[in-house]
Amino acid sequence: MITTTPHFALEQARDAAHGGDGWRSREKTTADELGSIWANCGVRSECGTLHAVLMHRPGPEIDAITDAGAALWHAIVDPARARDQHDRLAEVYRSHGVVVHELGPACPDKPNSYFCRDVFAMTSMGAILARPASASRAGEERTAAAALARIGVPILHSVFGAATFEGADVAVVNEDLVFVAEGQRTNREGARQVARAFENTGVAQAEIVQLPYGCGHLDGMLNIIDRDLALIYPTQLPWRIYELLKARGFRLLDIPDAGEARRGMAINMVPLAPGVVVMPQGNPITRAALESAGVECLEVEVDELMKGAGSVHCMTGVIHRDPV
Repeated sequence: MITTTPHFALEQARDAAHGGDGWRSREKTTADELGSIWANCGVRSECGTLHAVLMHRPGPEIDAITDAGAALWHAIVDPARARDQHDRLAEVYRSHGVVVHELGPACPDKPNSYFCRDVFAMTSMGAILARPASASRAGEERTAAAALARIGVPILHSVFGAATFEGADVAVVNEDLVFVAEGQRTNREGARQVARAFENTGVAQAEIVQLPYGCGHLDGMLNIIDRDLALIYPTQLPWRIYELLKARGFRLLDIPDAGEARRGMAINMVPLAPGVVVMPQGNPITRAALESAGVECLEVEVDELMKGAGSVHCMTGVIHRDPV
């Protein structure tokens, strides 16, 4: 005799977990959730009104450095003076309504941790996590990831594999145009990953440009300081950047003094708002040129911190700006 098993009709599950009563679809995008699920964040230009930054007051990781070259520094930094200057820079931001988030404790062997610009870049709706190129900075991205998560910033992409990328190799011109540089710190695959990440957020043109030999980062040759004004290092600026900015009606202000550009890091400044910048003290020729172009300049003393091979822009990881 042949026995059969009971027949059961195949039915779609009707409970809430499977779309039944009680289920509610998530309808908002990541951009819509900024300010609720996620923190208010995002960058749509380099000069929109600044609201929030990530910084790191140098800690014990800078105290026992004896080899400036191994630390990627120009010279040994005096820790007490560096901390005092960093405090004053952070206070300038706070006095202008900018929220200064602290990175948190740095690893003991990471003396470059106060250069927060390098470890991430911001899109309009979240961060791209860097993968620093130098062996001495490898792993700083983990500290940055933890800080961004604590603040509530979505991480949209982490550069991975053999790719390298540092945040100072990005310039967000506006919602439609972003420059991503390929060079010593950001290799070809890193630039491709970052350009794709920006395109995935809706940027129409994420243009990969080549850095010349001897240039560390894109921010050493270009700074968007107003809606239609860019400060540039003319002998190092890639032609493609010049071409695209001119086509969009930008005025291009050549850095007026090579000594201030190199030794004074005069281009290494941060806009607080369109046409208002925080710049390193000690660059009077550059300041005069900026003021002649209608830019308001706020100077900060950062010469001790600059011994670490970076200045105001390098130390400021931007989290949130208004669109322009």
